[in-house]
Amino acid sequence: MGSSLDKVTINGFKSIRELNDFGLKNLNVIIGGNGAGKSNFVEFFRIISAMMKSDGLKEYVAGNADSYLFGGTKLTKAITVRMVFGQNGYDFELAPTQEGFFLVNNEQRHYFPYNSTRNLGSGNFNPGLLTDKNNIGKASWHTYNAICSWKIYHFHDTSNESGMRRYHDQGHAETLFMDASNIAPYLFRLKVSAPSVYSEIVETVRLVIPFFDDFILEPNIHENLRLDWRQKGLNDYPMRPTHLSDGSIRFICLATVLLQPDPPSTIIIDEPELGLHPSGISILAELIQNASKRTQLIVATQSPVLIDHFSVEDVIVVNRKDGASTFERLQEKDFDVWLETYSVGELWSKNVISGGPVYE
Repeated sequence: MGSSLDKVTINGFKSIRELNDFGLKNLNVIIGGNGAGKSNFVEFFRIISAMMKSDGLKEYVAGNADSYLFGGTKLTKAITVRMVFGQNGYDFELAPTQEGFFLVNNEQRHYFPYNSTRNLGSGNFNPGLLTDKNNIGKASWHTYNAICSWKIYHFHDTSNESGMRRYHDQGHAETLFMDASNIAPYLFRLKVSAPSVYSEIVETVRLVIPFFDDFILEPNIHENLRLDWRQKGLNDYPMRPTHLSDGSIRFICLATVLLQPDPPSTIIIDEPELGLHPSGISILAELIQNASKRTQLIVATQSPVLIDHFSVEDVIVVNRKDGASTFERLQEKDFDVWLETYSVGELWSKNVISGGPVYE
C-alpha cells in the first residue's frame, strides 16, 4: 500500500467553499442528502488524478474551468489545495485562464519534520514539481506515485452496452479499470497469477449470488474475454454477462476491487450499494472493513443500511449551508446514548445525525 492521504484542504472547488486540514482515516464513509456535495468531494479526486497525466487537466476541464469555481469567478479567483501524505505535503492553486483552462500556480512541496518548503513557481498546465523526473526517489516522487495510484471506481452503467458486459482485450489486465470494463481480463490474470485471491472472489460472489458457480474465462480467437459464467447444476450451459442482474454484476466488480491483491494507495467508491439486496450490502460492508486494513477507502453512500455496519467515527456527514458544503466527522461521544437504542443508519434516517437521506 502506498502513502495514504492524511489531511486535505480544498477551498473554492465547486460547492466546497472552505475545507481546511480535514483529517482522513483508512476508512471514510461519506453520507449526505442529495445535492449536499458528496459527488463534488469525489470529483476532487478525479481532477487531481487527471492532473498527473500529460495535458490531463486540460482534457478534464475541457474549456469549462469557471464551472469548477465556487460561485464562479466573481466569488473565487483560484482553487487552493493542500494535501498531506505522512511527512510530505503538496500545495498548489488552480487559476482559471481566459480560454477556460487552469494554470497550476504556487506549487510547493513541504517536508514537515524539518518544516522545509520547496517552491516551484507558477504558470504551468501540468504539476511540474511532482512530474519532474529529477525527483525520482525523493519525497515529491512518492507523493506523485501515491496520487497516480488513486482509483475512483464508478459502476453505475450496467447496461448491455457497458464495458463490463462486453468482450475486452485480454492484454488489458494489469489493473482493474475504473468502470470495470476489463473485469474479465483482470479476473483471468488473477486466476493465473493469484489463484487464492481469485478463489476468494468466487466464494464471496457465491454468498450474494447463490446460484453462481464460477466464471468461464476462455479467450476467443481474437484473444478477447468477456464475463461468461456457469450456474450451479447447469455446467453444460454457459451463461452470458447479460444473464447477470445489475446488482449482481456490480457486486462482482466490487468484490474484485476490494479483494485485489495489490490495492491502490486510496480507493474511492461512489454509491456501491446500488441494486444490492440488504444481505448483499452486509457482505459488502464486511469487504469494505477488511479492505480498509490494507489500504485507504473513501466510500460515498446514500444507504442507511450500509452505514449500519460501520462505527460512528468512520462516518463523515456532508451538509449544505448557505450554498456551501460542510464536512463533519462524527464523534461517538455525541451519540452514545442514542446508540444504546438505535443503529447509525436509523439515527441518520431519523435526522438525529443531521443531513439525513433525501428521497426524491
